[in-house]
Amino acid sequence: MKITEYVIPLGSDGRRRTYHKRLQNNIVEFVVQYELFIQDRWHPVVRYDTSHGFAHKDIVTCSGGVTKHELPFADYNLALTFAEKDLKENWLRYRENFLKGVYRK
Repeated sequence: MKITEYVIPLGSDGRRRTYHKRLQNNIVEFVVQYELFIQDRWHPVVRYDTSHGFAHKDIVTCSGGVTKHELPFADYNLALTFAEKDLKENWLRYRENFLKGVYRK
């Protein structure tokens, strides 16, 4: 089993953390998470993962609430590719939505 982990900076206050386990050519587990650094700590904003036995997306609010969306992929390879692409293309929108909640308080 091969484990891969890496972090990619996104903007001046964000990052995408990626972790996945591969058995031969098949992803068997993954987490792809967009995080923001606010008030001296990292906050999860959007997380794609395979916990609970299926690929899904969690959208996290600044208060810690989570909305779960099941992904339409049984194949974890496709789900991982989708997750990485979505965060690469949409992190700025996720950032904006998260920060609206932070500064409304």
